[in-house]
Amino acid sequence: MKHHKKLLLSIPAVGERTGTMMLVLMQTHHFDRADQMAAYLGLVPIQHQSGSSINGRSRLSKAGSSKIWKGLYMAAVVGIRYNPHIKALCDRLLLKGKSKMSALCAAMRKLARLCFGVVKTQTPYQTTY
Repeated sequence: MKHHKKLLLSIPAVGERTGTMMLVLMQTHHFDRADQMAAYLGLVPIQHQSGSSINGRSRLSKAGSSKIWKGLYMAAVVGIRYNPHIKALCDRLLLKGKSKMSALCAAMRKLARLCFGVVKTQTPYQTTY
């Protein structure tokens, strides 16, 4: 567990609290892919469809734990500033005309995927990967 936490803390923007929450999540639930973990956390878009109005706006499902959501939210805010991968993702989305909140939610999803990746591969985060 200490090794896994050290791997999580190698990601810029993941601190002690976020690393601990993600570690507990990954130890208590079995996920084969990062997409499964993102769906469990509620970081995937869902399409609103009701009757004849099928063109509703999509939104995040927010199905996961609110504590993990809060931790990932703050980590994503920090990640936009200090993590080169997350910063590039947000800049690209903002240039496409997405809202800041949409870019921030994409950063949360990217951060969850990064956490899953470093634990799964047992290698620390690399900015040049």
